Amino acid sequence: MHTYFSILIFLCTTSFLVAANGDGENNSSKKKQFVVMIDPGHGGRDTGTPGTGRYKTTEKDIALDVSLALGKMLDKLPNVKVIYTRTKDTYPTLNQRAVKTNKKKADLFISIHCNAQPGKKGTAYGAETFVLGLSKNKTNLEVAKRENSVIFLEDNYEETYAGFDPSSPESLISLILLQEEYLDQSIEIASYIQKEFKVTAKRKDRGVKQAGFWVLSKTYMPSVLVELGFLTHKKEEDYLNSKRGKKIMTQSLYNAVKKYIELHTRTTFSEDDVVIDELDEDKKEASRVIKGVTFKVQLSASSKKIATKSYNFKGLKDISREKSGKIYRYFYGKTSDYEEIKRLKEHAKRKGYKDCYVVAYKKGKKISLADALNE
Repeated sequence: MHTYFSILIFLCTTSFLVAANGDGENNSSKKKQFVVMIDPGHGGRDTGTPGTGRYKTTEKDIALDVSLALGKMLDKLPNVKVIYTRTKDTYPTLNQRAVKTNKKKADLFISIHCNAQPGKKGTAYGAETFVLGLSKNKTNLEVAKRENSVIFLEDNYEETYAGFDPSSPESLISLILLQEEYLDQSIEIASYIQKEFKVTAKRKDRGVKQAGFWVLSKTYMPSVLVELGFLTHKKEEDYLNSKRGKKIMTQSLYNAVKKYIELHTRTTFSEDDVVIDELDEDKKEASRVIKGVTFKVQLSASSKKIATKSYNFKGLKDISREKSGKIYRYFYGKTSDYEEIKRLKEHAKRKGYKDCYVVAYKKGKKISLADALNE
């Protein structure tokens, strides 16, 4: 685990939509492909966490096995294309991973890893999924600082990373400001993954977590980093090294990704694979009211105080304003229904607010989307 977030530092830099593959024999292939990039953590000389040392395999091996199995299942879905950062026990440099990722035009990025608990206790266990964000949790902050520090292993890191300092909270904060647009979608897929780990795999759900990583500052697509479990916990290490364990974790990831693609492409897949949590069209539009939480769409921020009239906001109504220091923030909509606020966000985008995003409040104070959705 010593560098498990480092690989993500460059891998999430893709931000494109993929053109359809022209196969004249299948009408569905004329539709735009949904491209999933899967990143098997570590590789080659970077083994990741060795776990308890009872197995010859390490984190890099389990991550690759699950990644390839997941990709094989997703590849069977129509108009879904899977690409990998590696398919063998190799270690592409971070720059090589970045170049490859930027060329592939992915719609979703998933980095797969295994966790480790510092020290010799080995009591921590369970699965968790990370998205980009600032966390008040000191442990998450320290993890981000430690994992980002892998940049020091590369030559010319000062030039490559443009002065980024992994130990500086200011550097971490600067990352978040650039990527809030995709945060709600990243949290959405992360939530699906954690639900599957709990329901399908029967694993301990450690929840969706946020932390700041240099890597995600270059991410222009929904991206998550998945921790399948702790290899420092003997029983969990046995499970993740077993064929059955890897198969169930792979099925859980597949269910979650399939659900996400269905919802975002309006596609209903029909296949022979066992999928637990089938969707229907009515559920896709169902409300998701979270009591005690208020969602808004942040449109912009400015030092100027602007009247909250629709003619100042491209015809949008229900505009509100909030002052923070010398900055005024402008919001559209107000609801406790997460599905409704997502629809309002898409409406705002169609009006020209391409960089708008969803924010959450509880008792008048802003909270992270992850915390809001975990309510």
